[in-house]
Amino acid sequence: MSSSDQLQDDSPPPVDTTPVEVLEKVAKEGKVWADLSAQYGVTNPDPPWKVNVDGLCDALAAGNCALPPLERRWEEDELSETLYADIPFPERQLLALAHSMIKRGLIDEKDLARRMEEVEKRLNS
Repeated sequence: MSSSDQLQDDSPPPVDTTPVEVLEKVAKEGKVWADLSAQYGVTNPDPPWKVNVDGLCDALAAGNCALPPLERRWEEDELSETLYADIPFPERQLLALAHSMIKRGLIDEKDLARRMEEVEKRLNS
């Protein structure tokens, strides 16, 4: 194997940057933790879902590696520079993770949209 072949083997796999409708809607609405925490009177600087995102990334990387850590980071970096460039961190990380999971068939876009509606109803009731 030549050194050029070795370099090609280390390159990240291509990222499917086709927009995901439900995530595009979230990105356009611009609901970020800083705004939501002020709206609901929460003083914690970290969103409550941040620990869940970290745990989900760990779980996906364990066992059979449904989403290997290096691939997830490559995808997160690519999506952060393209589709979600205008979104602040950690929301950008959450959207990139959901995007990767949808594109890999780990979650269903329609199911995610339905669950997001349920959460919004609970928050606004």
